[in-house]
Amino acid sequence: MPANAGNPFQWPVRVYWEDTDAGGVVYHASYLRFMERARSEWLRAMGINQSLVKESSGLAFLVREMQIDFLRAALLDDELSVSVEIKERRAASILFAQTIRRADGAELIRAKVRVACVDIHRMRPVQIPADLIPGLPPKN
Repeated sequence: MPANAGNPFQWPVRVYWEDTDAGGVVYHASYLRFMERARSEWLRAMGINQSLVKESSGLAFLVREMQIDFLRAALLDDELSVSVEIKERRAASILFAQTIRRADGAELIRAKVRVACVDIHRMRPVQIPADLIPGLPPKN
């Protein structure tokens, strides 16, 4: 379901062997993939096809900065939910708050992720087109 002010977007994830270290604990970089997938699925739920946007406009969203609090570990076979919520919009970037919770509600990861809208040919930030993401809040 699309994210709105009172209801962050949620994406389910199952932990597989490939996500873990030798002890069956989720490897820290796997959480980055889980959050990336959730942001991509949020865009898809908003009706945005990233490949078409890139082909037609030369624009893409790239991670600019990230702050992560690793609160608890996920384990092999855990069912997780990854949330995506817009916290701030600037002319050329969006700040997301993301959490990863286990099915029992335990909060595992708390993150802030800023993505920049970039012209991929020049690798320079550009203003996010007003009509690119329906329902995107106004610039701060």
